[in-house]
Amino acid sequence: MPDAMGFGLPAAFTNIEASHNFTWNLHMTKSDDTGKLVLRVALGILILLHGIAKVGKGVDGIGGMLASHGLPAAMAYLVYVGEILAPVLLIVGLFTRPAALVVALNMVVAIWLAHMKDLGALNGQGGWALELQGMFLFSAIAIALFGGGRFGLGGKYN
Repeated sequence: MPDAMGFGLPAAFTNIEASHNFTWNLHMTKSDDTGKLVLRVALGILILLHGIAKVGKGVDGIGGMLASHGLPAAMAYLVYVGEILAPVLLIVGLFTRPAALVVALNMVVAIWLAHMKDLGALNGQGGWALELQGMFLFSAIAIALFGGGRFGLGGKYN
């Protein structure tokens, strides 16, 4: 007697697709969370390194750029929130979505203050001149949208 597809396969072979889909979906759930962990930790570490460098040299240069745009120079200290606190939260997986939004906002301000002249420019290799800043910005937006996954300290806003 032919199976549902008309091939006459024994019953043991007719449910392979359903079994495969279940296994695939189970595997994808685990790898989705692993992918979120990798992206979250990579972005957190890379931004944190920028913040650590600013701890050593200070934020006077950022304060000057803010003042030149008519904003209080003291706002420069917010860079520590965007480049130290938020990345640490991303790395440990706590308040991941808000932390990613802070990193994204930090990148928008960084692009506005220091990189607007290169916004439409290409580098010597033909890539976007702001590819690093763009990758940081869009990775942070992605994490803010899909969350940090199961692997982290979690919480309501993960």
